[in-house]
Amino acid sequence: MIQVTDDGRGGADPTAGSGLAERLAAVDGLLAVTSPTGGPTTVNAELPWRDRHHRQKGTPR
Repeated sequence: MIQVTDDGRGGADPTAGSGLAERLAAVDGLLAVTSPTGGPTTVNAELPWRDRHHRQKGTPR
């Protein structure tokens, strides 16, 4: 998991942005944004763990 928290005023629109939630969903990941009025804004991104040493031959990375 990657977590980023700022020291701003909050109130960010979690539905706005550049499509990061869709990009994470494409690899079975999750994005959560919390941004209460008064701050802070916190973004959590979860990515699935894929062990490169145990993947089957021919399986895309």
